[in-house]
Amino acid sequence: MRVLETERLVLRRLSVEDSEFILEILNDPLWLRFIGDKGVRTLDDAREYILKNPVAMYERFGFGLYLVELKEKSVSIGICGLIKRDSLEDVDIGFAFLPKFRGKGYAYESASAVMMYGEEPLA
Repeated sequence: MRVLETERLVLRRLSVEDSEFILEILNDPLWLRFIGDKGVRTLDDAREYILKNPVAMYERFGFGLYLVELKEKSVSIGICGLIKRDSLEDVDIGFAFLPKFRGKGYAYESASAVMMYGEEPLA
């Protein structure tokens, strides 16, 4: 389900069909170093992660991490979205991008759109 669109990007809800991408990004060395090892090693692990984390958050709060795709090519390049962490009083923003898509302004572009989206009432 498409949630947001920017000049170059589409942000949509993650689904189990995104398991290969999630497996790749959750095992990226920078993800492991700065976000942490989620123990996702197989496609089944990735499917379970999607259902227990982003999908559960959509159902509980109406928001979560979204898949970020290039608008022209429908290529998955990263994730960005709002996260309600148990350890924080307020909602947080999170993002991560595959190495070859870093340094191109995609994180700023998607995070800016998510911040504006977060200011609107969620239905």
